[in-house]
Amino acid sequence: MSGSKEKNYRAETRLVHAGTLRSQFNEMSEALFLTQGYKYDSAEDCELRFSGKIPGYVYSRYSNPTMDMFEKRMAALEGAEAARSTATGMAAVTTALMGLVRQGDHVVAAKALFGSCRWVIEDWLPRFGVPCTLVDGKDIDAWKQAVQKNTKALFLETPTNPTLEVYDIQAIADIAHNVGAKLVVDNVFATPLYQSPLTLGADVVVYSATKHIDGQGRVLGGVILSSEKIIVDNYHQLLRQTGPSLAPFNAWVLLKGLETLAVRVERQTQTAGKVSDALFGHAKINRLIYPGRADHPQADIVKKQMKTGSTLLAFEIKGGKEGAFRFLNGLSLIGITNNLGDAKSLITHPTTTTHQRLTGEQRAELGIGDGLVRLSCGLEHADDVIEDLLAALEKV
Repeated sequence: MSGSKEKNYRAETRLVHAGTLRSQFNEMSEALFLTQGYKYDSAEDCELRFSGKIPGYVYSRYSNPTMDMFEKRMAALEGAEAARSTATGMAAVTTALMGLVRQGDHVVAAKALFGSCRWVIEDWLPRFGVPCTLVDGKDIDAWKQAVQKNTKALFLETPTNPTLEVYDIQAIADIAHNVGAKLVVDNVFATPLYQSPLTLGADVVVYSATKHIDGQGRVLGGVILSSEKIIVDNYHQLLRQTGPSLAPFNAWVLLKGLETLAVRVERQTQTAGKVSDALFGHAKINRLIYPGRADHPQADIVKKQMKTGSTLLAFEIKGGKEGAFRFLNGLSLIGITNNLGDAKSLITHPTTTTHQRLTGEQRAELGIGDGLVRLSCGLEHADDVIEDLLAALEKV
């Protein structure tokens, strides 16, 4: 099984087998090709490979067998025609946007974004003559009003970081296509197992492979997925010439992570659901947000476009920052860190970490209060996670 064009295996099978390449030794586990360059049979062969007239690897900045396997496996999982890997998730986001725009173009994005993504939209792109308009992602009319004749890209993440809002991908994709723009979706929180933006009309999907895809806190990585035409026309040369490339070793680690993605995410989601039930209505929590609950503000959209909830939830501790810090410092099992999607349960305080760059007014607009924490559920026994959370709440 070498790619998405063969038998339509189910996701769990594609995660183990898709994209596999084998050397002359016919190894069972994917090979790790730690090489910078490649030897050519002749000068003529070298010329033809560099020109793209014949297939073959040229330089590991942009082509490597291990990277190739990871990209093909991700494409098979996502149902995409093509994929390109990057060194980090932010490299994927930045490349996905910059490949679509030129000076004088315009971008529309949801306000609720990971802090670094918002910096790229608000600070980086305008330096090159690409202004942006930020909108309330839930408001379809706001998207319609924001697009202009020169709008080339719409960007969103759903569910959002950290408040887990869910946006209507299909409706927003229609708005993008009506003005000839492309919709880019950051699908990290849903994972490719629970949401398929390309089938809902999105043009480009990005992941931080650092999160669930690795899933064990080892390496950084990212990936861009789309049609073959969009990849070739907008990203191939940008990646080749600028070099935000995924290291072969990291690609190999991510390949091994994909083999267990389905079982890990299923278990983590089950735990997240149990945690949400255990904490809902707690006397020391103002509000709790989880996409798997019927009381989620966008429960109807969740039901329409997601298979189930998420491995993450957010809740607001009473007492603001002081209350949140007392709670965090009272945890014994759950680690305080800004990562997510790990085999270990992790928790963060967005106001002072991932979204600290935003003003207090901007955070308030997004529903990121000083008491809000974001929990990424791991593979521990759910009861141990719940007991740790309840014990820490007693410290508030």
